[in-house]
Amino acid sequence: MKTLVEFIAEKQSEFPYATGELTRLLNDIGIAAKLVNREVNKAGLVDINGYFGQQNIQGEEQKKLDVFANECFLKAMKHGGMVCAVASEENDEIYTYENAVSKSGKYVVAMDPLDGSSNIEVNVPIGTIFSIYRRKSSSGAGNLEDLLQCGKDQVAAGYIIYGSSTMLVYTTGHGVNGFTLDLSVGIFLLSHPEMTFPEGGNIYSINEANYIYFQEGVKQYIKYCQQDDPATNRPYTTRYIGSLVSDFHRNLIRGGIYIYPGTFKNPHGKLRLLYECNPVAFLAEQAGGKASTGFERILDIQPSHIHQRVPFFVGTKHMVEKAEEFMREYSPENK
Repeated sequence: MKTLVEFIAEKQSEFPYATGELTRLLNDIGIAAKLVNREVNKAGLVDINGYFGQQNIQGEEQKKLDVFANECFLKAMKHGGMVCAVASEENDEIYTYENAVSKSGKYVVAMDPLDGSSNIEVNVPIGTIFSIYRRKSSSGAGNLEDLLQCGKDQVAAGYIIYGSSTMLVYTTGHGVNGFTLDLSVGIFLLSHPEMTFPEGGNIYSINEANYIYFQEGVKQYIKYCQQDDPATNRPYTTRYIGSLVSDFHRNLIRGGIYIYPGTFKNPHGKLRLLYECNPVAFLAEQAGGKASTGFERILDIQPSHIHQRVPFFVGTKHMVEKAEEFMREYSPENK
C-alpha cells in the first residue's frame, strides 16, 4: 500500500505549481495530524479534556484540546516554512509568521483545527479541516487579502477524522483520496483511492431540533425526504452527529446530504465559509457531489471576512439539487 508521502510525491506533477512546496506542506499537515490524534486518543486519561477558560472569536468556549490542536498545526506549518499566514477558528485575527523562512512561504492556510469539539467528552468522532491557497502578496508576512479568496481558487483542501480509525482525506483538484493511519508504524496508508459519492444516497443530516426556525424551503425538503416513494428510495434515513467532518465523511462513503441552513435566529447559518464550507465544498465537487447555500455555489462566494458564515447544503449531487429546488420554490422572493 502507498504511504501518504509516496502518494503526494507521485502526484506532485498534477499540482498547479509543481515546485515541491505544496508537497512538503501537505506532509507537515500529516505530521501535525498524528500528534493531534495521539492526544485525542488519550484525552480521557490525561488532563486535556474540559474547558480552557477562554472563548474563541465565535463566542464558543475553547476546549483544552482545541487549543492544543491549534498550536500543533501552527507550529508544524512554521517548521516547514511553506506558509506565511493562517486563518483559524481559534484566532480572532489572521496569524502571521514573522520568521524569515515563513515570510517567503508561497501559501496561506485556513483551518478549523478541531471540528465538533463539543463531542470531545462523549467520545464521538471529531476532526480537522484545512484549506490551502497560494498567497497573492509578493513578499513579507501574509495579509488579509491573501486569505479572502474564493473557494474555487483553492489549490488543496482536506480533513482529518479522528474516530474508530484516523483518516486523512484530501484533494488537489484531481479527485479525492483517503489515507488511514496505521498506528503500529505511525504512517498514513492509501486506503480509499478515488473517493466519489455513490449514485444513490438516502441519508439526510440536519439538526431537526431547529425545525421551527427553518425557512419554508428547508421544511418542505425535510417533508420530501420523509415521504414514502420506493421509486426514489424514500423515505430517506436521518443521521446527524453534530460534527461536520463526521457527517460529511459518512455521507461521502454512503451517499447523502448534509444541511446546516440559515434560520430565522441565524439567517447566515453557523458554519464558517473560509475554513469549513470552502474546503468541504471543494472535496464534494471533486468527489462528484455539490455544495451550495441553497441558492448559489459555495466556491463562487467572495469572502468578506475570515469568520464569515453561510448556509450550507453539501453532498450527493441530485440530493443537493432537489433541496435547491425547494429553496427556490419557497423563497419569499417568489411570493
